[in-house]
Amino acid sequence: MSFREKLYSKKFIITAEISPPKGTDITGMQKEASLIKDVVDAINITDNQRAVMRMSPLAACSILSQKGYETIMHITCRDRNRLALQSELLGASALGIHNVLVMTGDHPAKGDHEGAKPVYDFDSVQLIGLIKELNRGFDFSGNPLHGKPEFCAGAVAGTGLNELSFIKLEKKIKMGARFIQTQAVFDTLSFSEFMDKIKNSETLREVKILAGVIPLRSEKNAVFLNKNIAGIKVPEDLIRQMRGARNPVFKGMEIAAELIKELRNMCDGVHIMPIGNHEKTAGILEMAGIK
Repeated sequence: MSFREKLYSKKFIITAEISPPKGTDITGMQKEASLIKDVVDAINITDNQRAVMRMSPLAACSILSQKGYETIMHITCRDRNRLALQSELLGASALGIHNVLVMTGDHPAKGDHEGAKPVYDFDSVQLIGLIKELNRGFDFSGNPLHGKPEFCAGAVAGTGLNELSFIKLEKKIKMGARFIQTQAVFDTLSFSEFMDKIKNSETLREVKILAGVIPLRSEKNAVFLNKNIAGIKVPEDLIRQMRGARNPVFKGMEIAAELIKELRNMCDGVHIMPIGNHEKTAGILEMAGIK
């Protein structure tokens, strides 16, 4: 069963994130994928996350797809104009990559290449609309394609939706996004309020929501997330738990597993974004009761 088919089944979806290598050595990426092969439904491959240069997600997805993994290719508006975006997407489809996650992308000023210029020819809503047109068999200028892709497009969202971000999320769904992967969730009460907004919207109630989960590894990690990652708020009681833990990594696993248990009754799946590697991911899912 493909990722697209699983989205529309009653299965609780598990996805997880891997960054491509900063170089040509793919052994680390392949090891990470092997750690989660039997426990996730698809592997997200990031696109120069936090504006740090890494291998192309198109190449990384192709490598993993050839090994039998189902992937979700991230594609950002930051680095490509409308010509390059369409070329990248058509190439991905030809290589058997059919799931894409659309995002604006962090500004290059946040990354590791000082002076790099952003593109932002499109925003994320326009890019999702472009993918819809490609799926219909036309490029952005209305020219017919010789063979059309069949993308399952997703988008990202924070869970603290103000009026403006809620309207933008609705636009993404109207443009054709089929699933949403959220920023990391640490407070299920506020996430419940987010889901209430989703369910009360005629536009959003049918979209599949995968809640982001970051397993904490230390108190320092939690403080860093609060200070540096927009849209994430690790509650003070969780920071205290990490501070007082004899084994902070195991405590972080316990917290993540409890979150997943609660989220199972609230949304359609979870998206796991580890700090570091995936050595603990299978264990967290087992602790959460997911086989």
